Amino acid sequence: MHDNPLESLRLGNGDDLTIVLVHGRTQSPQDMKGHAERLALEDVTFLFPLATGNTWYPGPFMAPITDNEPALSAAIAHYESIVSDLIAKGTPAERIIVGGFSQGACLTAEFLARHPRRYAAAILWTGGLIGPAGTVWPLRPALSGMPACISTAENDPFVPPERVRETYDWLRQSGAKPELEIFEDREHGVLDVEIATARRMIEAAR
Repeated sequence: MHDNPLESLRLGNGDDLTIVLVHGRTQSPQDMKGHAERLALEDVTFLFPLATGNTWYPGPFMAPITDNEPALSAAIAHYESIVSDLIAKGTPAERIIVGGFSQGACLTAEFLARHPRRYAAAILWTGGLIGPAGTVWPLRPALSGMPACISTAENDPFVPPERVRETYDWLRQSGAKPELEIFEDREHGVLDVEIATARRMIEAAR
């Protein structure tokens, strides 16, 4: 259902860390490449998966799960194939960073819940766990010690701060080390300060 990520856009050829950055709804790997270039990291390989039709699942991320099936499960399976392929080729999970923006960040959060490992770090730019209000996600001790940055804005039209706070709490209770940024007023995008937070986290994870 989704294109082979290793045949889509790739940036860098470092042997230090591999960072998987997942695009948002109606976006493309080029959008994530722009964020990667803003991070200005050396000795890092970036992978930018591509969703068929540039959308990972059809509905809002807080809709009933069934409303986003089978696309959601297919997208999660696709994400897992990327990571498991990297591990099979010799990159341990501890040297892989997973992340994304908006729908890509939501997909990443759900991926962490369904396929928890001790990744090097997670970047959740304007995203949170998937599911309707009242969803309870099992805690994942496998994430213990994993740094994460997670963000949104009080006025974000797509990712309400309540769900981001829930996701932050879930990460913390799972033993991860998340850093939360909720801005009062900003457009649906990635600010320079969010780039700086992610860069600092990545450098510390080396």
